[in-house]
Amino acid sequence: MHIRHLHHFTEHHRYCVSREFGLSPVDERMLSSIYQPMVGAFAVSLYRLLFSHVPAENIGYSAAEPQRRLFLTLGVEPNEKGRRMLIEQASRLEAVGLLQTSRIFIPESDDYMYEYEMLPPLSPSEFFATQHLTLLLRDKVGKFAVLALREQFWSREPEEWSRSAVGKENISRPFYDIFELNTHVIDYELEQALTEVAAVRQPVRSAEGELSIGYSDIILRFPRESVNRAHVEKLRFDFDQMGLINYVAHKYKLDAQDLCRLLDEDGIFAPDGGLMLDELQLRASQHFRQSMKRQEQREATAAKVVSLRAAEQGDGAIIPDEQPVEMEYYVEVPPQFLSKCDIHQYNMMLRNEPYTRLLQTFFPGAVPGQLMDIFEKIDLNYKLPGEVINVLIHYLMAMVASGGEQRINRNFVEAIASNMLVKQVNSYEKAVRYIRDQSKVKGKGASGPQGTRSRSYAKRGGASGKPEIQIAVDDGQSGAVSEEEFAALMQMAANIKAKKKKGAEGAP
Repeated sequence: MHIRHLHHFTEHHRYCVSREFGLSPVDERMLSSIYQPMVGAFAVSLYRLLFSHVPAENIGYSAAEPQRRLFLTLGVEPNEKGRRMLIEQASRLEAVGLLQTSRIFIPESDDYMYEYEMLPPLSPSEFFATQHLTLLLRDKVGKFAVLALREQFWSREPEEWSRSAVGKENISRPFYDIFELNTHVIDYELEQALTEVAAVRQPVRSAEGELSIGYSDIILRFPRESVNRAHVEKLRFDFDQMGLINYVAHKYKLDAQDLCRLLDEDGIFAPDGGLMLDELQLRASQHFRQSMKRQEQREATAAKVVSLRAAEQGDGAIIPDEQPVEMEYYVEVPPQFLSKCDIHQYNMMLRNEPYTRLLQTFFPGAVPGQLMDIFEKIDLNYKLPGEVINVLIHYLMAMVASGGEQRINRNFVEAIASNMLVKQVNSYEKAVRYIRDQSKVKGKGASGPQGTRSRSYAKRGGASGKPEIQIAVDDGQSGAVSEEEFAALMQMAANIKAKKKKGAEGAP
């Protein structure tokens, strides 16, 4: 029992007892013969007193009352010495697994309330299989006394039984051979009532059905020497901050260990102990992205191992049947394939060949490793079908072959693949329709001189939407100017100049 100040544990504080078991004669003997030598008679008396708070034929909780009853019943003075003594005896029971003490803060009274959750004694077989408890008993009573106590709890089987145990056969009848349940009708009211009146505590769950992370889950894993330890301890009674922490944990799929690691970092708490939510979300997001990247790498490695094993087995591999392609979903043959195959062969290759082999046909030598990694990620992590990936490769290669300035990089390819996933392009036919729609959209955007000019202006970094003014240019179709026409033009220019000069002199 961790009590920092004795004023937090007095005879005036209220308490209750909870237990979910009863004591059998074997349990009573374990308490008197095994546990009492380890923890002492006073601690066992405290255990029996707490057990009697709930009627022997019941389980559940006792009424809440001041701890003065414990002090008076055990004959302990309600002073500093008596409190220390009661805390020590309860700690002994906690150490051997007979008691679990919890402190609950009551906001209405601004004070604490204690709950003593009782645990049953171990059975003889479980106790002597627990090494640290057996060694403690040996230190208290000696080695030979431990062996004698162990023998007292077992009654040996008859000699005839041990000889014939080799041919033991289980002839018991299972439950459903004897009883039949009406499983066609689900009684939701009964299930709800059983859940509401259940004495056993259920784990706290969020609205989505996931387990929430409590303060105890954090503080038990949080390092004691951490600078943020004092701030984390303040979260015990700060339910708003705990709600925000659980929101971040649910949003980024953090467990208690990951959450403790983030709360231990610098900058998570303000100097006054307040939680820096934006900083916590930023680091949780980084942790989530890193976890996703590691998961993708593990899935890719596992898929490679599976494919290698399938290749080693060879004969046991299942080869899929060749799928035909309807004429309406034929795509044009790229220029580099015109001399190699016709349109029928090319579309059959797109539909049935693996993307690794299709990529090799586009390159005279080895496929660039970066390009292979891009499509490997789309295959293993994005789970796009192979025929859809082939259509995507055809679309990209045709775009490059047509003289487009778009480079095939990771971001560009993944943007198209993610768009396909959003639009649920999961078949060859849907993929062909998708690239046709994209080609139509690009054709409309590039049609006309105005679209070309706006695109070139955007490439130069311009952002203005002003219309371009048409400039007159000499197309070579106009004839030469005669001498008479040239003299008339010069005279016109002289007249205009004289008028301007006269107007300037007459101006005040």
